[in-house]
Amino acid sequence: MNFVMDTDDLPTDCELVVVGGGPAGSALATFVAMQGHRVILLEKEQFPRHQIGESLLPATIHGICPLLGVSEELRKANFVRKLGGTFRWGRNQEPWTFSFASSPRMVGSTGFAYQVERSRFDSILLQNARKRGVDVREQTQVTEVIKDAGRVTGVRAIDRAGGSYEVKARFVADTSGNTSRIYKAVTERVYSKLFRNVALYAYYEGGKRLPVPNDGNILSAAFPGGWFWYIPLSPTLTSVGAVVDREHAKHIHGNEEEAMRRFIDSCPLIKTYLSNASRITHGEYGRYRVRTDYSYCTESFWTPGMVLVGDAACFVDPVFSSGVHLATYGALLAARSINSTLKGDLDEKMTFREFEMRYRREFGHFYQFLAAFYNIDQDADSYFWSARKLLNSEESANEAFVRLVAGVGVSGEPLFGSTDELARATDALTNSFERAQGGGTGNLNSKLLDTAFMARLTREAVQMQMQALTGDVTLESPMWPLGLVPSRDGLHWRAVTA
Repeated sequence: MNFVMDTDDLPTDCELVVVGGGPAGSALATFVAMQGHRVILLEKEQFPRHQIGESLLPATIHGICPLLGVSEELRKANFVRKLGGTFRWGRNQEPWTFSFASSPRMVGSTGFAYQVERSRFDSILLQNARKRGVDVREQTQVTEVIKDAGRVTGVRAIDRAGGSYEVKARFVADTSGNTSRIYKAVTERVYSKLFRNVALYAYYEGGKRLPVPNDGNILSAAFPGGWFWYIPLSPTLTSVGAVVDREHAKHIHGNEEEAMRRFIDSCPLIKTYLSNASRITHGEYGRYRVRTDYSYCTESFWTPGMVLVGDAACFVDPVFSSGVHLATYGALLAARSINSTLKGDLDEKMTFREFEMRYRREFGHFYQFLAAFYNIDQDADSYFWSARKLLNSEESANEAFVRLVAGVGVSGEPLFGSTDELARATDALTNSFERAQGGGTGNLNSKLLDTAFMARLTREAVQMQMQALTGDVTLESPMWPLGLVPSRDGLHWRAVTA
């Protein structure tokens, strides 16, 4: 049970104050507290609370969660196991599937992830942070960032009783999501011209399931106006969302029921899967929700004394369920930087340079792959799909975002350096996808995803999984000149000497 202390009795000095109690905040706070540092986490809501983004990736389940010490709790929660993803996408009219286990880089029996009810999953992570020594304060709204001589030194907050106080800290982490009020203390956001979507979603009972063994997979189905996600959260509960162009937003608000009916009617596969289902109309899942899924990236992920992690830092289209992965991966990277700086082994600028380069690189991989994925031929007459063809996007206006994602001027290994380079890479991936879907087999060549995408995404995921399984990590080579590598415990950086 939580209890409320008088504001005057609250300790107000710590090494780290984390703003936001979602997966990024809980993970970051825990990783730093595990090193014996005093951490305070301020969360504006009372958990459990609803959150979008229920489909997870193996790197989170088998890399981050074991390091946090919550694997057994997740197992006992009986979340739906997903073996991969199933798509009705591209020229092939039949659904096709990819499996996590198809990647030879997956360690042991790690070729699965979970579909989770975020209210339950996030509560597990937040409660674990408490157990690990984090001072968690719910229903506490951060109102302002405190600066001194150009450095962030803490925050001002209002507690659940309306009392205001300051928390002074060596570091502040903004993990408060896409609605963050304080990220501008670090930088500004730059928005992509390619992915500017709106999601309308609700929850249903009694929906159809994919054939075994893929009955736990996320189903993503394209239709002329956009695409649907269909996520099984239990044997009977399903999250269903339509991702459409932002132009639809004005037609959705106030007309959610009619808009969803129209979208479902436009997608025969989803209509079939919902033919015997009923929408939930009460409780946590009892209403339509709208989420603006514009892809963005901040100009910088950190400033002296403050770091951005999760949706506070960047967001990319949800089709490949990357949100929680990027949030928890970014939390681990930030924790390494904070722990190393507090320990005095490495200076702040060096450690956070490594954090930002790796984090931006991971985001860039997803962005490039998604650009190619959206570029697969859909409906030539559809505004939604033609507007998301890379070569039809506003290239000159998008140039700044592409440079930002690539880390040009920051990273020694840019993923792509211009819109033209991204276009060439996208065309190559698009051609590979289309060849893989040829012949009407309905199955995507598993080696395509492994070579074109998974190989670049699984390098450190495998390291995290090995760390979780063995308690040790094989030291890698730096990713760039003068770069750092993870320590053997996985929670610090170390410099590599010649």
